[in-house]
Amino acid sequence: MSISHKIKLIPNNKQITYFQKACGISRLAWNWGVAKWEEWYKEGKNPSGMALKKEFNSIKKELFPFTYEVTKYACQQPFIQLQEAYNKYFKSLKSKSKLKVGRPKFKKKGKSKDSFYIGGDQVIVKDRKVKIPNLGYVRLTEEVRFKGKILNATISREVDNWFISFTIEPIINFLPCKSQASVGVDLGSKSLATLSNGISIKSPKPLKNNLRRLKRLSRKLSKKQHSRFKGDKTQKSKNYEKLSLKLSKLHQKIANIRKDTLHKVTTFLTNNFKYIAIEDLNIKGMMSNSKLSRTISDLGFYEFKRQLLYKSEQKQNIVTIADRFYPSSKTCSRCGCIKDSLKLSERTYVCYWCDLKIDRDVNASINLNNLNKIPQVLWEFTDSEMTAMLNRQGLITSIVEQSSKHQISKFG
Repeated sequence: MSISHKIKLIPNNKQITYFQKACGISRLAWNWGVAKWEEWYKEGKNPSGMALKKEFNSIKKELFPFTYEVTKYACQQPFIQLQEAYNKYFKSLKSKSKLKVGRPKFKKKGKSKDSFYIGGDQVIVKDRKVKIPNLGYVRLTEEVRFKGKILNATISREVDNWFISFTIEPIINFLPCKSQASVGVDLGSKSLATLSNGISIKSPKPLKNNLRRLKRLSRKLSKKQHSRFKGDKTQKSKNYEKLSLKLSKLHQKIANIRKDTLHKVTTFLTNNFKYIAIEDLNIKGMMSNSKLSRTISDLGFYEFKRQLLYKSEQKQNIVTIADRFYPSSKTCSRCGCIKDSLKLSERTYVCYWCDLKIDRDVNASINLNNLNKIPQVLWEFTDSEMTAMLNRQGLITSIVEQSSKHQISKFG
């Protein structure tokens, strides 16, 4: 199993110039490959990534001598990635799925993400420094936390910061989860996650809290003159660049807050629960609701599921994913009676058969927890212990149902 470890770089001006040049060469190779692929395809030839790579290597010394100033992978890896992109495109054309993959397009400077690839044979890490080919050592903000073989690395830019992402084959396996407890996790728009023990983890809602500032900056940017001279799109206005950078930093801040919360919640769940049950939400269908689309995108349900699955694989947790049409909210957690309809505005579930009154999200999480097929397990954390664990990670929590001690029993 390979893992990725992303670390922020601290480059000087010379190193930043090298990174920009390598990103430009990588973009050049990609665009050249796309143009050549389409040309060969129209001529009836059978294009491939390796054939394009050989063709480019035969002419780069004469036409593109500046490619030798950076790592060789900057102009070689794009052809491998181009082959993978076309394979996905042609495969999607044959499949019956409605989700189609688009045809590879040209990358435009300033629009596409700046990044370039480095092979593992050229990456050397020493303390808090990494050696880049034809450049030397670049400082890292932290040491590489995982010991093992570095397979490759990718240097990329986010706003005005540079990051390096290592793909590592770790030597030491991750410690498995020691707890044998089980939990059901219900994701919702009101709270990020509601656990079957009655604890609700609220979302910081970074987009909602920064939306007013985001609109104001976007409105100001739209009124700025884009180019320094009329008709000359190459030279951007200084004021436009400053405000554009400010807006990009705000977008990055919103994304970072969301990622930080999701990482803390998923790490907490995988560290304290051996058996975890979640639901398979129809995110695309939920996003089609105009009243809920912004809230759903602000919560990041897909990223929550992705992080939970890969962390569970590392720590040997058992994750049960309920069927998409499983009525977790409509089913009574006490008697199993299923309601015909349940409005979104009904926040309290009332069962007409056994007179159970319970928060609808807690009811859904208990039903999900019942899907965990495990022997009887008692979880004996007090409310104060659970709240302290979550607060130590900076999460906003609230106890939905108070009790002296949680004892969740589960029958397989």
